[in-house]
Amino acid sequence: MYLWDGVSEFTAVAESESFTAAAKHLGISTAQVSRQVSALEERLDAKLLYRTTRKVSLTEVGNVYYHQCRSILDSLEDAERVITNLQSKPRGKIKLTAPVSYGEDSIVPLVNDFVKLYPELEIDINLTNQTVDLVDEGYDLAIRLGRLSDSTMMAKKLAVRTQYVCASAAYINTYGAPHSLSELEKHNCLRGSFDSWRFQVSDKEKNIKVSGNIRCNSGYGLVDAALKGIGVIQLPDYYVQPYIEDKQLITMLDNYREVEQGIWALYPHNRHLSSKIRLLVDFLAEGLSKPQTPL
Repeated sequence: MYLWDGVSEFTAVAESESFTAAAKHLGISTAQVSRQVSALEERLDAKLLYRTTRKVSLTEVGNVYYHQCRSILDSLEDAERVITNLQSKPRGKIKLTAPVSYGEDSIVPLVNDFVKLYPELEIDINLTNQTVDLVDEGYDLAIRLGRLSDSTMMAKKLAVRTQYVCASAAYINTYGAPHSLSELEKHNCLRGSFDSWRFQVSDKEKNIKVSGNIRCNSGYGLVDAALKGIGVIQLPDYYVQPYIEDKQLITMLDNYREVEQGIWALYPHNRHLSSKIRLLVDFLAEGLSKPQTPL
């Protein structure tokens, strides 16, 4: 006994409301369709179809069974489509967006490597810190950092990021290091776009307002200031990790470090997602899992 016997035949009859039309669609005889459907009903011990000389229609049970079968057949068709597409070279246009600094440092180099593998692709990259509307502006893919707010999109986690509070040894030797969140107010905290830094306190997020004599919307600019001993910074690992490893920057307040947040690939909800986007998303996930070297 095979679970799939009669399923395609039954589904074709249900959709065409005709054994003859179903047979023509499947390229087999009407008698074969009838035999398969009858055998399916016998196996399920359920009447799936009402048959008259004029019309074929679904019973109540048949309607439930049809929708289940249709969903399964759709998934099988999707699987075959993916395999077929994977065996052909990706081509055509991909339009994507990513945050400016992270895009420059981590995403664009990987996309360039992807294009080297598939030169028939045309890539349109827009690096912006503004949240663009993927559907209205025709984007295939967006890279987003941290928490996601758009539940209408599909998302895949590519990697994680960790925020570090750090300063140079020269700064710490001169001004000391904060050992509690309240001590931050005594330090020159170099800020980006926000006046608050996020921390984790007893499994809860806490925002601490900070101040300092430099505000800069470039993470690289803030890193440079910290390396020169000007102040304390809070930035994601992809900005500071190499400098932490070679001890040019020293981390502080590690017990209050914010929980790791995701780096996401976001794309419009579409169950027939093209293979070139799937390939690119998987390529980015693999590339971002490897140690990153700053530009």
